[in-house]
Amino acid sequence: MELVNASANSVNDAPAKGANDGTGIVQLDPYLEPFAGALKSRYAKAQQWIKTINETEGGLEKFSRGYERFGFQVQQNGDVVYREWAPNALRAYLIGDFNDWNRDATPMTKNNFGVFEVTVPGKNGQPSIPHDSKIKISLVVPNDHARQERLPAWITRVTQDLNVSPVYDARFWNPPQKYQFKNKRPAKPESARIYEAHVGISSPERKVATYKEFTQNILPRIKLLGYNVIQLMAVMEHAYYASFGYQINSFFAASSRYGFPDDLKELVDTAHGMGITVLLDVVHSHASKNVLDGLNMFDGSDHQYFHEGAKGRHVLWDSRLFNYGHHEVLRFLLSNLRFWMEEYQFDGFRFDGVTSMIYTHHGIGTGFSGGYHEYFGPGVDEEGVVYLMIANELLHQLYPNSITIAEDVSGMPGLCVSLSLGGIGFDYRLAMAVPDLYIKWLKEKQDIDWDMGNLVFTLTNRRHGEKTIAYAESHDQALVGDKTLLFWLCDAQMYTNMSVLSELTPVIDRGLSLHKMIRLITHGLGGEGYLNFEGNEFGHPEWLDFPREGNGNSFDYARRQFNLVDDDLLRYRFLNEFDSKMQWTEEKYGWLHSPQAYVSLKHEGDKIIVFERAGLLWIFNFHPSNSFTDYRVGVEQEGTYRIVLSTDSKAFGGHGNVAEDTRFFTTPFAWNDRKNFLQVYIPSRSAIVLALEATL
Repeated sequence: MELVNASANSVNDAPAKGANDGTGIVQLDPYLEPFAGALKSRYAKAQQWIKTINETEGGLEKFSRGYERFGFQVQQNGDVVYREWAPNALRAYLIGDFNDWNRDATPMTKNNFGVFEVTVPGKNGQPSIPHDSKIKISLVVPNDHARQERLPAWITRVTQDLNVSPVYDARFWNPPQKYQFKNKRPAKPESARIYEAHVGISSPERKVATYKEFTQNILPRIKLLGYNVIQLMAVMEHAYYASFGYQINSFFAASSRYGFPDDLKELVDTAHGMGITVLLDVVHSHASKNVLDGLNMFDGSDHQYFHEGAKGRHVLWDSRLFNYGHHEVLRFLLSNLRFWMEEYQFDGFRFDGVTSMIYTHHGIGTGFSGGYHEYFGPGVDEEGVVYLMIANELLHQLYPNSITIAEDVSGMPGLCVSLSLGGIGFDYRLAMAVPDLYIKWLKEKQDIDWDMGNLVFTLTNRRHGEKTIAYAESHDQALVGDKTLLFWLCDAQMYTNMSVLSELTPVIDRGLSLHKMIRLITHGLGGEGYLNFEGNEFGHPEWLDFPREGNGNSFDYARRQFNLVDDDLLRYRFLNEFDSKMQWTEEKYGWLHSPQAYVSLKHEGDKIIVFERAGLLWIFNFHPSNSFTDYRVGVEQEGTYRIVLSTDSKAFGGHGNVAEDTRFFTTPFAWNDRKNFLQVYIPSRSAIVLALEATL
C-alpha cells in the first residue's frame, strides 16, 4: 500500500479546513498564525519524504519492512541471506561459530548503495548456521589495517556474559518453532489507565526478574488494580542495566537479561488475553556510544547512522544522535517501529526524549516559557520533527488502534494533532509539569500554603484538542537522588509506623491522606489519560537505584517490594485498595474520555476545590486541620447524589468520618455559577466523589 499525502481521516483527526498545506492546525490555535510559514515548511518536508519513499521504495508500508530484507533472512531451502548497510567499509566478511571464526571464509559483496550481502548455503534443507550460535560481521575500513568486528545492526538476539566480558555477543536466532500468538489485540481503550513497569525490577527479590515472572506474578496484579495499558520500559537491548534502558545498543533485540524472545511474546500475548494494551518505551532519541556492540562507528565512519562531530553527540547523555534526514536511517528507525508491532505484537509506543529530538539544543539549558517563538525557528530540529510526523503517520495508517505517547517538556504546539492538519501526530503527551509541582510543594511549602488556584491551573493547563496523560509521579521521581511521593510525605516513619499494630502518627495519617488525594485530583482533573509507575500505587518506600560500582553492585533498591502490599498488617494495602477503586470507578464512569472538567470552586482560605466531570461531583478539602459541616457546593445537574469514592473510608486507611450511605439532595438555587447546590460534610485532608443515585 502507498501512503499518499496525509489524508484527513488520520487517527486523531478533525476535518481539515482551508488549504492542505499544514496550516489546518491554526484553526485549533489561532496563536500559530504568525508561524504558518514554519508549519508549511515542516509539513512540506514530511510530504516530500513520503513522496520520495513512494517513488523509490514502493511506499512506506514496504519501506518499513526493512527487517525482512536486512539482517539474517532464512530461506525455505535452508539458505541464509545476510545483508548489512555499511557504506564506508571496503570489504566485509561474515564470521561466527559456523565457520570457526575464519575471517576470510565467508566474504560479502557490496552493491552501489553500500549494502553488503552474502548467502550461506543450507544443508539438507536446514541452515548451516546453528540456532543460537555466535556471529559477527568483520569489516575492512579505510585507513585502518586492523579488522573491525561488529554486531549486526539488525540482529534480534544478543547476550551478555559478565563473567567473560561486558561486551555483548550476537546470536543467530532461528528457533525450530515460532511462537504462536493466541489472543487478538484488545480494542483501543477509550480511557488510557497506564501502568508503567520495568521487568527487571518486578520482584521483591534482589535480582533481575524475568519476562516469565512478570507474566505470572505482575500481570494479574495490574489487571486486579484496574489498569488497562502497560508501558514496558527497558526492553530494547541496552548494555548497561543501570541506564534504566535508555542507552540502546541493539535496537531489534529484546533484552536477554530477562529471558528469551518467546517469553516476551508470551507476556504481551497474556496481557492481550486479559484485555490489556501493551506499549513499548521506544528510544529513538539517541543510541549508546558503544562501538564493539552498538551502532557507533559501525562502518568505521563517524556519520553512518548519526550526525558527524559535535552535532551527533549528546553532551549530557554521553550518547550518539541520529541523522533523521538520511534515507537509510529513516528505513532503520521506521522498520524498528514496525518490527516491534509485528514480531512482538506491541500496541504502540511511548517515545522517549522527544524534546531532544525536536530541538537542536536538545532542551539542554533551556527553560521553556511557553512563548510560541520557542517552538519555531533555528532552535527547532526540523528533521527530527519530520521523522516523528512520518513515524506517527506510518503507525496510525497501518495500525489504526495503535497508541503513541510523546515525552516532551517543552509544550510544542501540535504535538498531538494529526499530520493532515500540520501536527506531529501523537495520540497523547505527558503532563510533565504536574509531578514537578507536587515535589516542589512537598519540599518547600507548608500544607496551609498550598495554592488551590495554582494546583487547578497546573492540572488543567493543556492545549485544546490535544490529549494529555496526567501523573503524580513516574519512574523519574523514583530515581536515586529523589524520593517517591509517600517517602517525601512520611520519610523515616515509613520504617517504624506503617504497621497497623503501631500508632497512626500525624505524619503517617497526613501521608496516607495526601497520597490518595494527590492521585485522585490528578486522575480526575489532569488529563485524558493517567499513568502510575509500578509500586507507587501503594506508596513504595525509598527510591530506585540499579546495581552499579557506586553502590557495590547492590540490588537492594532495584526491586519492587510487592510483599509489603500483600501483608495485611501493613498500611500499604490501604493505598493499593484505594488505587484499585479509583481505576475501576473510572472504568465505570469514563471521566478520562469525557470533556474537561468544570471547576466551580477554588477557595484559598478553606483549601477547597470543587469540579464536575463525567456527571460526577468531586469535592477536595486540602485544609490540614479544618473540617466543614454542611459545606455548600454548586452542581449543574439536579437530583439525589451518593458517594462513589471517599479517601476517608476505613477500607483505604481513613477514619471513616464520612457516612458513605448518605444521600445528598440538590436545592434548585444557583451557587458558584451552577444551577443547584447541595451540602456535604468534608473532613480535613479528604476528598469525596459523588454520583447521581440513578447511575449507581
